Amino acid sequence: MPGFMTTMGTTIFCAHGGQGMPTVPNPRVRIAGQPAETQLPPYAITGCPNTTPVGVPFPCVTALWATGSIRVKTAGQPLLLQDSQSLCAPTGTPQTVAVPQTRVRGI
Repeated sequence: MPGFMTTMGTTIFCAHGGQGMPTVPNPRVRIAGQPAETQLPPYAITGCPNTTPVGVPFPCVTALWATGSIRVKTAGQPLLLQDSQSLCAPTGTPQTVAVPQTRVRGI
C-alpha cells in the first residue's frame, strides 16, 4: 500500500511509549529538509517504561523494520513508510509511526 515517507522529524513510538530513532541517519535523501529514514539500520528506543508483571524493568531497547518501500530506495536501502512494520527487542512489540510528513508518498 502507498504511504507517507518517514523522516528524522517523524514521531515513532514503541507499543509502551518509548521513542524510536534511527542509529544511522540517511544523508542522501531529504524530504522537506529532513533526512529520509531507511529500513536497514536498527532503531534505538529511549524512554520505554515497560516492566514485567512483578515490576522488574523490561524496556524495549532496539527495533528492526521488517518492511519498507518496495519501489523507493536510497543507496539500495528501502525507505520507510507510514505503514512499515517493525519489531522491538527484547519485548517483540511493534513500533508505531505517529506523525509522518504529509508531502511525499511511496510504495
